[in-house]
Amino acid sequence: MINQASFTLRNRNPDILTCIANLSNDEVFTPPEFANRMMDTLAEAWAADNDGANIWADSSVKFLDPFTKSGVFPREITRRLVQGLEKEIPDLGKRVAHILTKQVYGIAITQITSLLARRSLYCSKHANGEHSIASDFEDEAGNVWFERLEHTWEKGRCKFCGANQATYDRGKKLETHAYALIHTDDIKTRIAELFGEENMQFDVIIGNPPYQLGSDGGTRDVPIYQRFVEQAKKLEPRFLSMIIPSRWMASGLGLTEFRQTMLEDRRLCELVDYPAAADVFPGVEVKAGICYFLWDAEHNGDCAVTTVRGGETVGPIARNLGEYDVFVRDSQAMTILRKVQKHREPSINTILARDKEFGWTSNFDGFHKKEREGDLPLYYIRKMKRDVGYIARQAVTKSEHLIDTWKVLVPQAYNGGDGVPHPILGKSQIAPSPSVCTQSFLFFYVGSVDEAKSIQSYYATKLFRFLVSLRKITQHATHSTYTWVPMQAWDCDWTDAMLYKKYGITDKEIAYIESMIRPMEIQGSLLDD
Repeated sequence: MINQASFTLRNRNPDILTCIANLSNDEVFTPPEFANRMMDTLAEAWAADNDGANIWADSSVKFLDPFTKSGVFPREITRRLVQGLEKEIPDLGKRVAHILTKQVYGIAITQITSLLARRSLYCSKHANGEHSIASDFEDEAGNVWFERLEHTWEKGRCKFCGANQATYDRGKKLETHAYALIHTDDIKTRIAELFGEENMQFDVIIGNPPYQLGSDGGTRDVPIYQRFVEQAKKLEPRFLSMIIPSRWMASGLGLTEFRQTMLEDRRLCELVDYPAAADVFPGVEVKAGICYFLWDAEHNGDCAVTTVRGGETVGPIARNLGEYDVFVRDSQAMTILRKVQKHREPSINTILARDKEFGWTSNFDGFHKKEREGDLPLYYIRKMKRDVGYIARQAVTKSEHLIDTWKVLVPQAYNGGDGVPHPILGKSQIAPSPSVCTQSFLFFYVGSVDEAKSIQSYYATKLFRFLVSLRKITQHATHSTYTWVPMQAWDCDWTDAMLYKKYGITDKEIAYIESMIRPMEIQGSLLDD
């Protein structure tokens, strides 16, 4: 067993966990190098709170990965403990046995990941198998638990995770994706049941949870990672560290309460943000990027924020996360935002229509292509192409007061990739009075064509789109995305030079804005983005 342990825990080249393919959106495997980066952050915080003590040299610390997939976190924790505890427990066999039975625990998310995790940690898919380096387990699971769980259906949805019954109530042959950590009202009792120990207390909870479920028959993905964060906090660890999508910072379906809780939680001590998820997970698309955080139960103060994009790292910078209702990811933008807000001007969203203002979704087809007498032009986007149809005025039953306004139509969704400089928003176009549109567009509404042209010029400025970018974290630009863009007088063609002078933007700040935001041509006709 000693020879097996020595082989298993020494450095390997190549490491098989760097080569393994992701199984699904739930099973995005964490690269070992990134897991170790999180552990370095953890070790530094532990030392800072414990007079320089080495967490890896403490045989009493308990670790839990409650959503283990490849087993990279338990494996790398074990590797570090094997090295750190050498003086306290010189005998390698006894040291490994102590670590695996008393310190390192995991909860797998599926049957296959349970086998992967045990193979990574114990050198065997069965903890008590012939080739396992863990000699003291009597059962196959060891400390990596997995059993198939079922959802608890109430009115067609799981009461714990919100999964759609029609999608996930699918028999014994497929995974249920009913995850143990979030399918209980009493997580402490549940943990005691899983590991057979009352009052089980973990010092560190760390890992990479599932991000989402296809809740509505595949038509939309619903985030669930916030539920893992909330449940983990209820276990009252000393430290909590997780990789989660960054979209919680400013948007995300059903994440408003979670965002507020996170931003106001003064125990969040480290936040490392990757705007491009490919910097962490090559070949995996996670809109708005990913981040990892370190939560310290004894911390009460600002959070050290680091942003990593490509090869450039900015930070750590001490930030008060709760300064605004959303988190401004770009710390370099704060001085610019404050200069604009100092003028205390009303927001431009006071003349911005709401989502689905006329009541029609993006796939609305109750219009005709040939104009009839008395018809209104109806603007829409279909298959990524803009077009116009016609509809009778009496068919408009919502927001009739906005029919007879001049409109600057702006696409409700625009991606454009993760690279910079970025356009941030799709091109605008002017719609005459009278006119209507589908949910494909939001629109600014004014009383004349000259005012509409003035707004369009303002929309095309880099400062306008820079201010939008501070709240636009996904492809969707909702009404609230424009909150920090101030109103102007609609009596001229606005330019960045005029705006930079008005708000006292410095040459250094101008250079930064222009490095982030791509120029935009003004178009008044129907054009593709």
